[in-house]
Amino acid sequence: MITRALLGLSSPAGRRGRLSVLIFHRVLPQADPLQPDEPDAVTFESRMRWIQASFNVMPLAEAAAGLRTGDLPARSLCITFDDGYADNCTVALPILRRLKLQATFFVAAGFLNGGRMWNDSVIEAIRRAGAGSLDLSDLGLGIFHLADTASRVAAIEQILGHLKYREPTERTALADAIARRIGAPLPDDLMLNTAQLRELRAAGMTIGAHTVDHPILARLSDDAARREIANGKRTLEALVGSPVTLFAYPNGEPGRDFTRQHVEMVRELGFRAAVTTASGAAMPGCDVHQIPRFTPWDRTELLFNIRLARNARLTDYAVV
Repeated sequence: MITRALLGLSSPAGRRGRLSVLIFHRVLPQADPLQPDEPDAVTFESRMRWIQASFNVMPLAEAAAGLRTGDLPARSLCITFDDGYADNCTVALPILRRLKLQATFFVAAGFLNGGRMWNDSVIEAIRRAGAGSLDLSDLGLGIFHLADTASRVAAIEQILGHLKYREPTERTALADAIARRIGAPLPDDLMLNTAQLRELRAAGMTIGAHTVDHPILARLSDDAARREIANGKRTLEALVGSPVTLFAYPNGEPGRDFTRQHVEMVRELGFRAAVTTASGAAMPGCDVHQIPRFTPWDRTELLFNIRLARNARLTDYAVV
């Protein structure tokens, strides 16, 4: 296969090896026009089959050990999920088990068991808003004209952009205020519950930490950031009954969302490796507490693999 050969050249074995790590958040039962970047089950399974055909899919902890020792197989790849959505268990897990693929699930512990992330409050409120003008100017967010799917997607993107870098309690308060303005009940089963978390672990998947409340660490005091990281780890370890040694920085952009100080906190708190959202592929000798990740969204196997091959050649990725 041409693409397999291309991937072999761009991601050889041993000390010249490259590790590609993919990020997912949700796998939806059916496509959602308000969340066009989230794959549905059919799309996700097709991508997993492409990956299975061309890559050596590894547990992230094993891959991080290979980065330390210089002993990576050719075409190394890891699959990761962020945040801790229930559909990771109900939709993604059966596909991964059927294809015998391993993944790491980075869970924001504060949203387990009926919690809802602030961004989902916004998405679900806008979904339920009636057609016409939605005036959020008193919240400092402006006026939105909701006429069709495209205008709702645009409103969601604009609101999320306004709120993402707010202090966590302010961010949640504004999202909740938008939901109250709409007045419709919002779903409370979007995130994993304890039984589902344990089901992922029992199926051989890895559970990683993603803080408690998914704050932008660089916007917190040092003490608050350390508490978020440490308490997220401690909560998950108590629930799954085993050490949690992998971490994902919320939002994950080096320098903007986390700093060198946060990398050192993660290391000191006992995490063996951590991942970012910088594009590129890791090589032996890199800082395993700043492993890059990305996801190609190409809709054909050829373009998907070509983009992954290009990403594997990008080893000068952002770090702090």
